[in-house]
Amino acid sequence: MQLDSLLKQGIEARSNNEYTKSLELLTKVRTIAEENSWYKQHFLAINNIGANYYSMLDYGEALDNYLEAYTIALKHLDKNEEMIVLNNIAILYSKEEDFDKAEEYFSKAYVLAQEQNDSFKTGLYAINLGIVANQQNKLDIAAKYLSKAQEVLDADSAIYVLIAIALAENQYKSGNLVAARSIALNTLPQLESISFNEDRISILILLSNIALDLGENSNAIRYAEEALEASKNLENRINAHKQLAKVSIQTGSYKNALSAKDSIINLKDSLNILKNGRLFENNKVKFEIADYRRELQRNRELQIQERTTLYSLLGISVLIIILIVWAMYNNIIKNKQRRILDQQNKEFIELELQKKESDNLLLEKQLQSKEAKALLKEERFKNELENRNRQLAAKALQISARNELIKEVISRLSDQTEIARNAFLSAKVKELNKLLKNDSEWDSFLTHFEEVNHGMLTNLRSLHPELTANDIRFLCYLYMNLTTKEIASLFNITVEAVRKRKERISNKIGLADSGGLYGYITGL
Repeated sequence: MQLDSLLKQGIEARSNNEYTKSLELLTKVRTIAEENSWYKQHFLAINNIGANYYSMLDYGEALDNYLEAYTIALKHLDKNEEMIVLNNIAILYSKEEDFDKAEEYFSKAYVLAQEQNDSFKTGLYAINLGIVANQQNKLDIAAKYLSKAQEVLDADSAIYVLIAIALAENQYKSGNLVAARSIALNTLPQLESISFNEDRISILILLSNIALDLGENSNAIRYAEEALEASKNLENRINAHKQLAKVSIQTGSYKNALSAKDSIINLKDSLNILKNGRLFENNKVKFEIADYRRELQRNRELQIQERTTLYSLLGISVLIIILIVWAMYNNIIKNKQRRILDQQNKEFIELELQKKESDNLLLEKQLQSKEAKALLKEERFKNELENRNRQLAAKALQISARNELIKEVISRLSDQTEIARNAFLSAKVKELNKLLKNDSEWDSFLTHFEEVNHGMLTNLRSLHPELTANDIRFLCYLYMNLTTKEIASLFNITVEAVRKRKERISNKIGLADSGGLYGYITGL
């Protein structure tokens, strides 16, 4: 994942002391993760931003970021992330010598590690608690935590040496000078690595204090000088010179003590200059980060604006398409109605021609026989029956077209919010709905249907008394060979509902297949 790659690059930049680059990368990860609610990456970005500020000695900014990471861990992540950031916060308070707060957060991390059955982190946090307890002179509590660390950690672990350092400090503060020196001397050879440089200096200063308390002044000076020689940064050199000054005063070497004090003053001046320079760099980095965030905000606003424009264009396009489809639909309906009317006119003309032809034949043959008259009468009746059925079908189609138009009007009016707020127009919409559901024209239709199709409905009711009025109505429309869509419009129901009703009526009548319903009723 690209975001994880950016996160890794940011962490590597911090390890290489490229704080500006690291903060830029981590801020980008933070912004993207926050926008997409990717809580794990969001947490890691903020936690490492805090680590950057910690390395830059900006403890206030570091604490703000650690606390924000802590909030994310509590709300969205598991206890593993929570105890990681708690440990970082505790280390920060320890550096500020706020040991009560450091103990509080180390304790929380320690409890979480135990709940997770994480032996390594349980041991690590126990060591940290032991160190803080030593600094507060809570020696029994410190010994208890260090014993716990020995219990859960592997003796070959790289951090196991930290237990020995803390135990040596604990024995020294308890007055057990010989035991403290023994532990310190056994531990010192394990601290040759550069990663243990600060711990080596601490052990050497401790050995110097032990030697001083035992009256071994030469050893006290030697260990202090070794600590000074091993010091790689200003803070460690200041601590080493402080030890040399302390030893020199107690041994009466006041000239050496003054020299050490002068060195301390000079080193503190250099440290202040360095810190002021770092403060300037920190402020410059903060400004660059703020400017980067503003740029991201501007880009985000531009994206929102472009998205809004796109949605507007899409909405207009959809509206245009709907209007085109609606116009095409209306055109199809009109063409269909026109074709029906043309067909009706053609049929009427054909009937008229047939009638005239029949009249001419009748006139020419002078009604040669009663049988011919009967046949002619029967033919005329049949033509008239077909003509009336066509008229009924035309009327039904007109009702269907009217219903479609009313539904379209109601639909379009209902989409307008102004209609809902206008009482008069709302009332008219309701009247249209009532008109759509009004079946008063059915009675007139049924009367004409029975006049035209003598006996059909009587036979149907006689054979199937279980049919309802709506079933009869449905069968009448089917008898006139109306389409499913036209019947749906006349009943003001969906096409699917028409198919289901057709199946239900077929079941009532006893037909296995609804497709044979039309043939059945036309054969009555």
